[in-house]
This record gives sequence, C-alpha cells and structure tokens, in this order.
Amino acid sequence: MFDTVLVANRGEIAVRVIRTLRSLGVRSVAVFSDADADARHVREADTAVRLGPAPAAESYLSVERLLEAASSTGAQAVHPGYGFLAENAAFARACADAGLVFIGPPADAIALMGDKIRAKETVDAAGVPVVPGGRDPELASAALELGAPVLLKPSAGGGGKGMRLVRDLTVLDDEIAAARREARASFGDDTLLVERWIDRPRHIEIQILADGHGNVVHLGERECSLQRRHQKIIEEAPSVLLDEQTRASMGEAAVQAARSCGYRGAGTVEFIVPGGDPSSYYFMEMNTRLQVEHPVTELVTGLDLVEWQLRVAAGEKLAFGQEDVRLTGHAVEARICAEDPSRGFLPSGGRVLRLSEPQGDGIRTDSGLSEGTEVGSLYDPMLSKVIAYGPDRATAIRKLRAALADTVTLGVQTNAGFLRRLLAHPAVVAGELDTGLVEREVDGLIPVGVPEEVYEAAAAVRLEALRPQADGRTAGWTDPFSEPSGWRLGGTPKPVAFHLRVQDPVEHAPLGTATVTADQVSVTLDGVRHTFHRAADWLGRDGDAWHVRDHDPVAASLTGAAHAGADSLTAPMPGTVTVVKVAVGDEVAAGQSLLVVEAMKMEHVISAPHAGTVAELDVTPGSTVAMDQVLAVITPAEEDQ
Repeated sequence: MFDTVLVANRGEIAVRVIRTLRSLGVRSVAVFSDADADARHVREADTAVRLGPAPAAESYLSVERLLEAASSTGAQAVHPGYGFLAENAAFARACADAGLVFIGPPADAIALMGDKIRAKETVDAAGVPVVPGGRDPELASAALELGAPVLLKPSAGGGGKGMRLVRDLTVLDDEIAAARREARASFGDDTLLVERWIDRPRHIEIQILADGHGNVVHLGERECSLQRRHQKIIEEAPSVLLDEQTRASMGEAAVQAARSCGYRGAGTVEFIVPGGDPSSYYFMEMNTRLQVEHPVTELVTGLDLVEWQLRVAAGEKLAFGQEDVRLTGHAVEARICAEDPSRGFLPSGGRVLRLSEPQGDGIRTDSGLSEGTEVGSLYDPMLSKVIAYGPDRATAIRKLRAALADTVTLGVQTNAGFLRRLLAHPAVVAGELDTGLVEREVDGLIPVGVPEEVYEAAAAVRLEALRPQADGRTAGWTDPFSEPSGWRLGGTPKPVAFHLRVQDPVEHAPLGTATVTADQVSVTLDGVRHTFHRAADWLGRDGDAWHVRDHDPVAASLTGAAHAGADSLTAPMPGTVTVVKVAVGDEVAAGQSLLVVEAMKMEHVISAPHAGTVAELDVTPGSTVAMDQVLAVITPAEEDQ
C-alpha cells in the first residue's frame, strides 16, 4: 500500500477519498486553487499544496502543477476523483512517466472508452449488445436507414452537450449541423454518431471492479433514470426493473466490456434499457472512473470502492469472486446542487450561513461544504450527496425524504426540496421510471408563489430585532415607548408592517404569535405552528429555502422613474460576464443577443426584450455579477413606446 496519495480534485469527492485514505493509514495530499484556500478538503487533508496563480477553474486541470505537487510532497500515487482529469488519458500517461501510480485504468483503456465510436465497435466485437446506429461519414444514410426517431451524439464527450433527438427526418441536415456546432464548441471535435432512439428508456449501469491479475467482477446495477437535462439527480441500487436472470446477463456483458479494453480498477458500464423489455438492453458507454453515485453500490454490497481502487492500484488481487458478491437491502442517493428550481434550475451561489447535514441511522452525507464556504460560479453545481439505506426500497425512499427535510443549507439556494417532492411522486414510488419522467413532471414539483408563513416568519424576525434588549443597568425595566407595539394616541394600535421581497415585493404585518431564537423561528397562523431554520435573511424548512430581503418601495419607485419606459436586464444567476456584444448607444433588435453570463459550466444568453437603444451598460467581459444585478438598460424604440 502507498504511504502518500495526492488527490487531484476538490469538493465532496476529495473529502470522500481522504476519508478512506485516513482509514487505511495513508497520508493524504490535497491541492487547491486560490478560490479553495479554506475549503473543507484542504482542511481535512494531511497536507495541501496551492496550485499557483492560474485562474481557479483551470488550476485543477494543470497537469504540470499537479505533478509538481506530487513530487514536492513525496506522493507515490494520484487519485483523480471524478471530473477534471479523471478520464484524461494524457494525464494518466504523464503520471506513469513521472513514476506515479495513476489510481484508475490504463491510459489506453481511458482513450478507447472515451471515444464512443471506438468503444461501441470494441464491445460489439466482444459480444456486448449495442444500440443500432451508425457513424461519420455515413451519418445521414445511417439515420435514414434506422428511421425516426434517432439520437445524434458527439463521439468525444457526454453530459448531454451536442445530443439532439430527431423525430422528423426532413430536418435531419439542419439537426446534424447544429449538433456538430455544439460538439465542436464543447469538445473541440465535431465527430458524431447516430443511434436508434428508444422511447421512455431506462438508464441502468453496472459497477465493475478489475484487478491487474485477470480478475473482473461486477457489483450489481444502479438505476439512474431520474435525470434532468441528461444529468442524473436520483440514483438507486438495485433496480426494481431487473430480475436475477437479467441482472446476471447484464453483469456478464459489463464484465466482457471491461475485458475487451484491458480494464483495471473501478469502472461503470452504462446501458440503455427499454422499460417494457428489460432483457433487450444495449451498451451505451463506459465511464473509466469512479461514479458520483458509487455510494449506493457501497451500501448494498458492503464494499468501500475507493479502498479497492487503492488496493488494485497497489497491485493486490481482488479478495473475492463473483459468487461472493451479495446485494443486500436498498440504497437511494440524491444529488444536492446549487441551483434554483423556481428560476428554471439556473445556478445559484453565495456564502453558506447555516449548515446541517444528516449522518447515521442508515443516512450518509458526502459533502465538501462547511459553514462559511463561499459557493462561487467557477465549478460544477453539485455540493453534496445524501444517501439512505434500508432493508427495502420503500424504507430507503422514506428515510431519504426525511433526511432531505433535515438538510439545511442556508445562504445558497439548492434543489433539496425539489428532490424531496420528486421522491414522493407516485411514479417514483411505484418504480415506474424513465429518463424523461422529471422533465414531464417538473412543473408540478415546483411550488407556485411563497407561502404566507414565510413572510410571517420573516416579519417576526424583524419585529423581534426592533425590541429593546434589557441590560443590567436598567434592572429589567423597558421604556414602553421603545416597544414596537404599533401604539397610537387616541386610536387602536396599528400593527408594524414590513416591506419584504422573495419574488414580488409584499407588505406584511405579523398576524399571529411567534417565537424567535438565534437559529430558528416558529410562527402560529390559524392554529397551525410553522417552524423554520434561520440565518440572516434566510429561512429554511423541509429542504426548501427562501431569501427574504427587505424591499425599499421609495428607492424602487425612484429607480423606476429614472428608467421609465425602459427595461433593465438583470443577471439570472451569479456568475461571470464572458461576452459583451454591444455598447452604449447601439441600436438593437428584439431578441438580439447582447451578453453572455457563465456560471458552473452553464452559459446564459441575455437578449434584448424589444427593439431599442442601449441606454446603460454596467459590465465588461470578465465582470463578476450577483444574481439580479442590473447588466444593461434598453430604451424601447419610438414605435414600441
């Protein structure tokens, strides 16, 4: 076993790898960008190395700096986590050339499986079922032969970028051109493949583990069909869809796929499965790394996958065979992301003001957060994962919903409440899943408006802050004229009202009774008691959170008067302005692209709401902006006024 391992990643996966290193008595080395100088993974590692002055988003991608960090700390091996350089064959080769063990598969296996076209051809030759399809340069003819609908996919990347579903083949040429543009922009390679589209498919993946002595086993499957924008948000193990015969058949296919590329370490073979016929499964791709959702497999098998990655990389043989693998109970995972469901799941950000993450009693939270963490716009929006284990699926789901209700992340908007409601959806409870379920049902899972008790709680907090605080000098006496009672000479008291805003501004006077403490507020309305976690202007309950800000109607009216007849364009999310296409005084057309704001690997185009003139422009390329910050003001053209 190694003495020292460098973890070439950040956030929750770095913390999780460090946990296993500590349990094995292995010294851990963290790396960090300037933006992560006080991050949790840095504080929990045995030592940490700054990656230099490069832009924060690029620091973790610098092979040269990572190798220098390993050399300076005496590391013998590098664990890449997932994301960043985890599936970069050049990085794996560079580690080997530097005398370091790359804790992952051989570089050739990474390169082979990273090319979707070569990967399909390789596993097909090994007897693994693949989705019928074709590739460049016969892409169009293959699509016509398959018949609609078909799915266009980039060969060089994933994550949904460049994927286009074509149901009308009369527009095939236009769709191919668009897919090429997206693939080229995302991956620098516009090579495409086309596959038969399977309506209402299920996404099921098999975890495999291989050593360097010819042993390969599978550890059962994970159901990953609950997705949004081709990104997984809920995963579970095992899948309710598979019987033992299909599980064994898919597992053997995954083992053959791993053998076909000379695999070593932990990996995942992903399949697309028709919901009505699970025996007709097709190879989709292989992820040559640890998966985000690996904890559900760990909980049902009792194996630490990171530990076995380390043992295999150190040259050990697997200590068990396929007949020793048992799936016991059920596990479900929810990905907590910095995003706002009420704003179309746009990325959010901010400082974590209050944090409570459940652990124990069948609940596990893998997290990179701590109170005070600044969640910026440079990295992936996933913050943590909450995983529940139970003797059966119903118990695991019930425990996960309760854990999400107990998850508190105030200061940063997350999707925890949305995931909790998704887990209660009848189709999810029944196990009737497919990859389009979330998109079809999303509107019904996002509450409309702000509950009255939220404003009641916010007003109660502000009212409490107005009350005079007795000190020792007054011996408990309080000046009655300093009490915010609403007392008026010769009239009935007028309740103290507050101007508040979550979405639209409101005026709210406390209506019921309240109890306010440093970290909670409870209000009673119509005989019902509502309790919220609180921190600064934030309130949270059952995984949902509201940022209740003070609203100044006078300032708002003055601003409105200054921009009368004009439209202020604001930032839809905290991020960085990457492109500015106009200047003050420019005439613009309705729908014209004016600026681009980027956050957490997502771009959002700001367009002109109508024809007019750029009256104000408050940002330049590289400007960091807060959510709702004014970016530009467009005065309508004369005919539009």
